[in-house]
Amino acid sequence: MNKKKTTKTDGKETDKKIYPLTTSQKLMLYTYQVCSKKEVLNIGTFLEIKYDIDKDVLAKAISKACERNESTRIRFVKGEKEGEIGQYIAAKSRKKAEYYDFSQRSREDIDRDLHAWTSTPFKLYNTPMNRIVMLSMPEGFFGIYLLVSHLTMDAQALILFLRDVIEIYCSMMYEEVEFPKETASYIEQLEKDLAYEAGNAASARDEKFFDELIKESEPIFCAAEGISKIRAERAKYGAQTRAVTNVSSDMSAAIKVFSLEKEPSDKLMKFCEDYKVSMAALLMMGLRTYFQKFNYVDDVSVQMAIARRATLKEKRSGGTRIHPFPCRTIIGRDKSFLEGLEIMKEKQSQLFRHANYNPVKFLDDRAKYYNLKPGQAYEPMSLTYQPLTLKDDNSLSLISDIEYRTRWYSNGAAAQILYLTVMHRPFDNGLDFNFEYQPSGISEEKLEYLYYYVCRILFEALKDPERPIGEILDNV
Repeated sequence: MNKKKTTKTDGKETDKKIYPLTTSQKLMLYTYQVCSKKEVLNIGTFLEIKYDIDKDVLAKAISKACERNESTRIRFVKGEKEGEIGQYIAAKSRKKAEYYDFSQRSREDIDRDLHAWTSTPFKLYNTPMNRIVMLSMPEGFFGIYLLVSHLTMDAQALILFLRDVIEIYCSMMYEEVEFPKETASYIEQLEKDLAYEAGNAASARDEKFFDELIKESEPIFCAAEGISKIRAERAKYGAQTRAVTNVSSDMSAAIKVFSLEKEPSDKLMKFCEDYKVSMAALLMMGLRTYFQKFNYVDDVSVQMAIARRATLKEKRSGGTRIHPFPCRTIIGRDKSFLEGLEIMKEKQSQLFRHANYNPVKFLDDRAKYYNLKPGQAYEPMSLTYQPLTLKDDNSLSLISDIEYRTRWYSNGAAAQILYLTVMHRPFDNGLDFNFEYQPSGISEEKLEYLYYYVCRILFEALKDPERPIGEILDNV
């Protein structure tokens, strides 16, 4: 589909090069097509700063950031074949952010409006897939609300865009602040992804890895609720059944956030530093050990979302680069927690090395190999650890010592029953556990139970990580 096509862009007839969707985008598009709630791909976030912001300068900074970031200008078109969809980059034009004065309104009313905005789906073809709103807020705060489609941005791309807006604003307002470096090209990374998908030595190596992974042995389903789900599935299909039908007909969703205080959050980060493990590995270790305890098995699989941003250009190119893969570990209770972490580190390292592979093909091939029925799976939930914040090592001059807040809004729909994203809070760097879930599939009470026990397991392990996992579990 890489060809010129005359397309109406911003009211003008122009020639644009049309590209196919990447595997990441096709995965998102599939979710969009099968879900009755078309807002399912919306990502809504809100940043507010307690500072006297010049909204006219901020509007110019937003416009400039959109000019620099190709993924903010992605548009979609119908392809020549039935059901085919292509994408192109719209011409640079001045993006005008909306503005509302909400300074006299209650926080509850504002939250309702922002939730409603996040729950409003985008049109799919030849139209911007983002909305940017500046807001005067109560208590002297000024905010930026950003709504994007997951077809065009993931969380890292969104955070980097907001950071670019703030850096541009600072450079416009303060002489001592340099203008930020150019962002990387979305199209350049897109072309690399498409070359990989067309077939090369790297994709052949990755296919071999995942084929061998499928044939190693069959995983087994573990649930947050314990063994009740697999018992019910085995009553239907036989005692050897290892997968569970883990879908809900109601895709309505909510978000529940549990905040781990600063001091225990710091302890987790210090443990990672001392033992040279990633926070993603530690969190996954805590989560899989929870499932091990309440499902009475050593074989645990949890879906892991991989952002595929290893290089600086990938980090700064925008777009959506998420590939979810099952992270399966078999760790006996006689292994020490540290030994388990080494196994987890190696498993995650393998997945990162091969993460460009098509996750849908892997899951389809696995389902065929083990003769799974529609809707059956081995993974009860997904985990993402998001280390990126608006503050980096070169703390932005505007917000380095100024109070600011961030919030993510639910779009009201979810394609899976449970998705956990762990992020750092802006004001104290503590960890927030953000559970996006389908209330029809799991209760809020069970989420609290899950969060409580994962934390208990982690902090019990930190007392003496060389103890056997079985001993740690006996003490929680």
